[in-house]
Amino acid sequence: MLDKVIENNRVSIIGEVVSEFQFSHEVFGEGFYLVNVSVDRLSDMVDIIPLMISERLIDVTKDYRGMKIEVSGQFRSYNRHEGLKNKLILSIFVRELQFVEDDDMPQEQSKSNQIYLDGYVCKPPIYRKTPLGREIADILIAVNRPYGKSDYIPCIAWGRNARFASTIEVGGHLQVQGRVQSREYTKKINEEETEKRVAYEVSVSKIDFVEDEE
Repeated sequence: MLDKVIENNRVSIIGEVVSEFQFSHEVFGEGFYLVNVSVDRLSDMVDIIPLMISERLIDVTKDYRGMKIEVSGQFRSYNRHEGLKNKLILSIFVRELQFVEDDDMPQEQSKSNQIYLDGYVCKPPIYRKTPLGREIADILIAVNRPYGKSDYIPCIAWGRNARFASTIEVGGHLQVQGRVQSREYTKKINEEETEKRVAYEVSVSKIDFVEDEE
């Protein structure tokens, strides 16, 4: 059963380390650290994605900036309390890692950022069109984790996938494939003040509805 739960959230990326390690938290004496990785898109853009890595997997006292790393693990979330509000924090929880040379990089860049999720819609999908008429749907998927926990993963679908996603009701069982992406946006703090922030989400390339047996 545990293996099945782990299989419902799989992500693998290859990218360049662009920050030093920053302490996050400790669990039963094991320290976990955050480090940012830059992952190329097929376009000229890049995604800056945070990794959560145990100090038992890598020497967190070293500076690996500029080195290429390949990791596999799970896309996870947790709620951080900020005053009276909760903020959803997302990162890739690393299970395995290795450093790679440019010669080892896959020819297709799409293979350097892949994610598969098997979960349930936990909010009504938000469907809209851009001013240019492009269809978009925002979906929040709850993915089960061992010991009764869940990760809440924001996903964004386009075109026909967006239209299809908009028909799925809360509780609907979905399997999605795509890539992890970062996106800058401007948050309005008050009438006079704004703040630039970064959101992390899954850009969906394939989406399937799963008919659960009664």
